Amino acid sequence: MNVSIHEGLIIFLILVGSISIHEWAHAYAADKLGDTLPRSQGRVTLNPIAHIDPIGTVVLPLVVIFGVLPFFIIGWGKPVQVDPRNHRHPVRDDLIITIAGPLSNLAIALAAALGGGILLLFVPAAVDIVVRTIQLNCVLFLFNMIPIPPLDGSHFLRHAIRMRDELYHQLTAWGFVIIIILINIPGFRALFGTLLSLIALPFYLILRVFL
Repeated sequence: MNVSIHEGLIIFLILVGSISIHEWAHAYAADKLGDTLPRSQGRVTLNPIAHIDPIGTVVLPLVVIFGVLPFFIIGWGKPVQVDPRNHRHPVRDDLIITIAGPLSNLAIALAAALGGGILLLFVPAAVDIVVRTIQLNCVLFLFNMIPIPPLDGSHFLRHAIRMRDELYHQLTAWGFVIIIILINIPGFRALFGTLLSLIALPFYLILRVFL
């Protein structure tokens, strides 16, 4: 990405905030379903410090944003740990906890489209921040729904094909290597970009109502 330091820091702060809310949503859903582990580990909070992963939330996003590495912008937070023994309906509860994170990113995009649209009536200069917030959260939603461990989408694949725990954990060890390779393949990036445009379109249409 070719951005100024000011633009880059804005993107980074939006990303950190969005990732923190994503991880909080996982923890909140687990807590509401009776899993006490996330709360005992201090994860049911919106404080970004509780959710930051040094590599996924800080180092990698910064080097990508400022063009040090030619990767597509990605980022992740410290995974929320859950205890399946606390789940009365293991598959259902796992899927609810899993989808809570990506859905929180769509909720942020919707809030940015509605709240940002109203803000722009009074502060037109904020348009870049509003658009970036929508765009980054749609990216986070789609990125996390890729069905490769340990991303959220892999939980749906795991239950759909009844993947063995041993195989899932083996794939998780290589997951991010596979993901980084995929997102730098032109065909995959083209597909990702098309899906991203479709996901972001409703939020941009809402925003245009205010412009």
